[in-house]
Order: sequence, then structure tokens, then C-alpha cells
Amino acid sequence: MKSHFTCEGEVAVMNGCKKLLFVGSIAVIVSVSVGCGAARPSKYYQLTPPSAASASSAAQDSFSLSLVLGPIYTSHLYREDRIVYSSESQQMGTYETERWSEPPVEMFRDVLLRKLRESGRYRDVNTMRTGGRGDYVIKGRLYDFKEVTGKSFVGRLAFDLEMHDVKTNATVWAHTYNYDEPVSSKDVASVVAALDRNVQRAAAEVAASLEQYFSKNPQK
Repeated sequence: MKSHFTCEGEVAVMNGCKKLLFVGSIAVIVSVSVGCGAARPSKYYQLTPPSAASASSAAQDSFSLSLVLGPIYTSHLYREDRIVYSSESQQMGTYETERWSEPPVEMFRDVLLRKLRESGRYRDVNTMRTGGRGDYVIKGRLYDFKEVTGKSFVGRLAFDLEMHDVKTNATVWAHTYNYDEPVSSKDVASVVAALDRNVQRAAAEVAASLEQYFSKNPQK
């Protein structure tokens, strides 16, 4: 519904056809627009938490060391809760009523944290924000966590991670991930499902890469 404001309509309020201040006009427009009908309810989505590894597998390949997940830098878009979409060009946007339950960068870090922790390979896995300390610190940058439409319809996830030895401050491991997960249907729920699969795939890949590094470079 559109609201029409006329000079005659303002007479009843202002007792004359007088110009309203710009800020006052905006406030009236917002107030009337809100009253024109019920707002669409927001829908919230979350990622699937990783499943725990079996006890026998974890005990067989455990490493006597601790990891700390440090900051993962990203665009402000992925520090908010709105689902991001884009075309193959550089233009991007966000959905208004379909949102994440948490900012994507935080959900991604939590999935990675739980994947590493529940693998049972490490003495402990914590985050820097909880005051955790460890033998190695993992930091990174999240580049993409979005729907992409064009020749194909995909959920794109791209990031870089690197790990530092706390004792030497040297970068001892790095991992780059960039993958487009196909979306099965042209709706937001399918986009979320594709991004969820992509995150699970990425977390498993990171965990396997770290295990490979520590197997070849046991802590002295």
C-alpha cells in the first residue's frame, strides 16, 4: 500500500499549509508505512554441527598438543546476520527477511572448532576469545559465504587459514579453500542447505590437512 501526502492532508495537523521540516516528514512516512500492513516474519537458519568421531579412531591418532582458534577476518557483510547473494559480477545484496541465526564468520568458526574438538585428536581446542592458550594458533580470512547466480546456481565458500607455532611465531601450515556447492532449487532454504554442505566439506578438509601436518611433523 502506498501513502499519499498532500498539502490538504497536512492542514488538519498544522492548521495551515506550512512546510514540514525534512526530518519530521520522514518520521511521518515511516510511521504510516509501518501501519499499512503486517510485516513479513523473518526466517532464521543455522548450520549443522559436526558429528563426534568414534572413540577408538580418536585414541589411535591423538596428538599431545593444543590448538587455539584466533580471529577470522572478513567483510562487514559476514559479520551481520543477513544472507548474502550476488551475481557473477561484483554486485552483491542481502535478503531482508531470511537471515542466519548468527553472523556467518562466527558460525563458520564454531563449526571448525567443534570439528577439531570432537575429532579427539588434540589435547584441547579452544578459542582466543575465551582466553584459551595452546601450542599453535590458527587465524584466517573469510572471503565468500554467499549465494551466487549466473551460469550456475551455487553456494560459494572461500577462505584462507594459517597456523602459527606459539614458541617461534613461525607460520607452519596454511590452507586455502574455494569451492562452489551446487544449489538444488531456487529458494533460500536450498541456498542455506548448499552452504551448510560446503562448510561441512571445508571443516573436514581442514581437519584432515591438520592431521596430515602433525603426523609428518610431530611435536618435539
